[in-house]
Amino acid sequence: CHSHQQVLEQLQVIIARLLVTYPQQCLWLMMAVTKSSHPMRAKRCQEIFARAKLINSDLQKFIQDSTKLTEYLLELSDKKINTSATLSMSTHFRSLKQLVNKRTFSKIMVPLQSLLNVTLPTTPGIHTNHNPFPTQEVYISDFGDTVEVLPSLQKPKKVTIRGSDGRSYVMMCKPKDDLRKDCRLMEFNGVVNKFLHKHPEARRRHLYIRTYAVVPLNEECGIVEWVPNTDGLRNILIKIYKQQQIYTGCKELRAMAVPLTASLERKQTVFREKFLPKHPPVLKNWFLTKFTDPTSWYNARVAYARTSAVMSMVGYILGLGDRHGENILFDSTNGDCIHVDFNCLFNKGETFDWPERVPFRMTHNMVDALGPMGCEGVYHRACEVTMRVMREQSDPLMSVLKTLIYDPLVEWSKSPSSRSRSVTTTTAHGSRGTAGESTEKALVHVGEIEQRLQGKLKNKHKNKARGLALSIEGHVHYLIQEATDVRNLCQMYIGW
Repeated sequence: CHSHQQVLEQLQVIIARLLVTYPQQCLWLMMAVTKSSHPMRAKRCQEIFARAKLINSDLQKFIQDSTKLTEYLLELSDKKINTSATLSMSTHFRSLKQLVNKRTFSKIMVPLQSLLNVTLPTTPGIHTNHNPFPTQEVYISDFGDTVEVLPSLQKPKKVTIRGSDGRSYVMMCKPKDDLRKDCRLMEFNGVVNKFLHKHPEARRRHLYIRTYAVVPLNEECGIVEWVPNTDGLRNILIKIYKQQQIYTGCKELRAMAVPLTASLERKQTVFREKFLPKHPPVLKNWFLTKFTDPTSWYNARVAYARTSAVMSMVGYILGLGDRHGENILFDSTNGDCIHVDFNCLFNKGETFDWPERVPFRMTHNMVDALGPMGCEGVYHRACEVTMRVMREQSDPLMSVLKTLIYDPLVEWSKSPSSRSRSVTTTTAHGSRGTAGESTEKALVHVGEIEQRLQGKLKNKHKNKARGLALSIEGHVHYLIQEATDVRNLCQMYIGW
């Protein structure tokens, strides 16, 4: 919501022209604004729609159907379910089913990462005939009848969209979670991928971040593209421990745990003598089971090491926390490590009741799966290359993150006492705290990211940098030491 009238009008004209030219891609990005609880944002979005309709009257029906589709998807996301269950689309969400089955229903694109990604020209200059979306568009033709309610706290719903190409696409409708932040981080990861692809050393090692589509529908709900062929780290380990008959339940673990106020020596003793013996490193067994021939096993382990390294460095720079076993997935087709749920950013984990101590997750199971070299070798080198690319491209990366200053996230203005171990949800823009307070906190977070990109370490007891900037090699070495140090791991939350 720009305050300058002339700038506002020019922005509206530009966005309206984009909507006319690329309606399928733009409308998914604008739906969250139309359903915003911030009245001015919703009003400005409707003004843009009105401008676009004046340019192309055919958009009237398309925008109307898209708005209806969004409303029904929000209804699906918000439906309260007490227990995990399987619902029927034709019974519980009849309106949504009837809408897409209408013969007059507009062609609306399936929100896939591959269809929403912009392809830029490879050479400099003016490219009047360049197509930024070269992939063939796939439209929504129907919804599968089964709606699976997942067992996590917010009870997200797993739905299947049937595309015009005859294929089925799985999506997750997630309630009570502000996905605008996840969407912004997917954009950031996309920019990181572009720079990794341009860098010779990174390109030779095939370094990249696995991304997926995140489409906010309002401040509290959204759609997330389901990543196929993946297993969660926690599920993998529990399955192997049960097979080996060494699984330890939550009650027994809590009985062994020491309180937060216990001394560091006591925590280290319990961690080494009780927790580690009951949780031997077994992740390597998953690679042996899923990739049976030597070549595929080796390639999968290298892919795991490299993708883990990239996300370790990117996650550290962003202050990404809450990396428990359900937020780290493994691709069973190629060994890639995929991170999901980017709600805990900007070192928010340090403010939890049980503060997070490590820069990223690299537990004994993950280290053992890297092979006999552990964190040295492939993983360590990939970390250095990733850190080098981010330092070299710090200005364009910061330009992406600095947009957060002008659209500050609500939870920055919440008091520390309102934060708990679980990730808190956000409310409407500006509902708590003043805009000045939010902007000030955003500037603090951006400043901390800049310091991390420069290799400056933050004093653990004071909110300021300590000493001189570290070299890339020294910085990576320090971070890996911190992530694998028993003194830090023994102080982590038991459910982490």
